[in-house]
Amino acid sequence: MELLPLLIVDGANVVGSVPDGWWKDRRGAAERLRDRLAERGGPPDGPHGGAYEIVLVVEGRARGVESVPGVRVEEAPGSGDDLIVELARDAAGRPCLVVTADRELRRRVAEAGAECVGPRGLP
Repeated sequence: MELLPLLIVDGANVVGSVPDGWWKDRRGAAERLRDRLAERGGPPDGPHGGAYEIVLVVEGRARGVESVPGVRVEEAPGSGDDLIVELARDAAGRPCLVVTADRELRRRVAEAGAECVGPRGLP
């Protein structure tokens, strides 16, 4: 069985891209993002037509978000960016797409062999 491409979502960056009051409840905002990802299964216009293994990376006050079917939540012990780069590096030779608008993180994951899209690339 072929492994699905990996979709890694920079939770803090994606949540922070919409000024909807997320700063009042970071964990709740991360849970809403997780649920949206689980419902949709990845970016439908992405290079793999929406079929991904999805990993949501959370950090700081968004920690404590549980995984759900279709979305694995990874808590960064320190920097979420560092964990995202590590996950991209460890993608086991399969396609990897990272969702973030962070320019420095985009550069780092590109060096690790991953593609990037901005937060608007998510449904």
